[in-house]
Amino acid sequence: MTDLDRAHALLIEARAVLGSDRVVDARIVDIRARLDSPLRIALAGTVKAGKSTLLNALVGEEIAPSDATECTRVVTWFVRGRIPSIAVTTEGRTRALPVERTDGRLILDLGDVPADRVERLEVTWPSSLLERYTVVDTPGTASNSRDVSRRTMALLAPSSGHREVDAVVYLTRDLQPSDVDILDGLRGAGAAGPLGVIVVHSRVDEARGEQDSSILPVSGLLALRGRTLRQREFDAFLTLASVPDLERSLLSVDRFAKADLPVDSTERRTLARRFGLFGIRSAVSIVRSGVSSAPELAAELVRRSGVAELEHRIDVHFGARHTQSKIHDALTSVQKLLEARLDARSAPLLRRVDRALAEDHLFEELTVLASLQTDPLATTEWQRNALDGILGGRGLDPATRLGLPENTGTDDVVRTARAALRYWRFQLSNPLLSPRTTRAYRAAARSAEAILH
Repeated sequence: MTDLDRAHALLIEARAVLGSDRVVDARIVDIRARLDSPLRIALAGTVKAGKSTLLNALVGEEIAPSDATECTRVVTWFVRGRIPSIAVTTEGRTRALPVERTDGRLILDLGDVPADRVERLEVTWPSSLLERYTVVDTPGTASNSRDVSRRTMALLAPSSGHREVDAVVYLTRDLQPSDVDILDGLRGAGAAGPLGVIVVHSRVDEARGEQDSSILPVSGLLALRGRTLRQREFDAFLTLASVPDLERSLLSVDRFAKADLPVDSTERRTLARRFGLFGIRSAVSIVRSGVSSAPELAAELVRRSGVAELEHRIDVHFGARHTQSKIHDALTSVQKLLEARLDARSAPLLRRVDRALAEDHLFEELTVLASLQTDPLATTEWQRNALDGILGGRGLDPATRLGLPENTGTDDVVRTARAALRYWRFQLSNPLLSPRTTRAYRAAARSAEAILH
């Protein structure tokens, strides 16, 4: 029996014990359904941080509005499905919205429904990404509308104690005190908060000076344009790459549109709208380096965008542990239900749920990793890298955890794991360690020990 099977069995038993209460029964049914659904990842950040653009880049199609429409003030769920559809829920009633596209972009139009009355906006779309993750696009956390910001924070860190999203990708143009406050709030949200947060610098073209290594630089626009590159756009970049003093024309959008260049001005305005000046400079630079086809340019734009590293981090930190994360979430939810209705029938089941949660080391690794990524320990760089590795921050197989080559033999893996276990146990002997450091080192020792068993 797998861990997932055992979790379902516990929930079935909980339903038998608590099912006489209709509300509780419905809650358990919902918990079981979530066990079989994709992990839910929210894209969050301040206004104009590039959340919708990044979502479009990850999906590979323009299905999230990036301009200032009523829909950008609404929490929007993007879910898997074979047929595209849009549904809006207001006052408990759900109705379909038309699926319309203009110039390749999906049009989300609420019609006569005010944004503040929308309880849920859901876009169903066929996408390999949405097969693995449900992605939630949130309004800006520093919106001029207090109600819009409140709606976002209620989703990310609900006061009800019921987790709505499993992980957060937080985008920032330049980390400000308001961003730090929000990140601190997510870390302090307890059981209702996200399992982990990845912080992304979303405007790499605006970056100045040395950047924080814990923040991942990503250009969603560069990735999106790489994944939606048109042949005529490649032809235009190929022509522009032959212009000797092109950089002078790229000082502003207006100057680029009005300059005397061998590409039609209408096409240039389209390039400026779709790529921005940073994207145009990047594309021209890539073409000048010797790229000779649209697929090659598209691949290089995506590579330079940094989105592949973000996808890797999402997969390693959340995707590889998604089953365990959902099991932990389900057991935590049923634990609260049992504690609230403790009696002779529920007590034995509660003890089994408590024991299952106490043995969930993979979730402890995820929790510690999330803490280290948003607030690194004051340790050496080697120790931080070693912690990231042993806790599974780069992959879950034993060799990767220990920093060994993929084809390392079993004897060498065991020998290295024993050395790692001795090292982290020795570090734990320091009486001056902070509680956070102690927790991280203890998790590292447990991870090394798990490799040996």
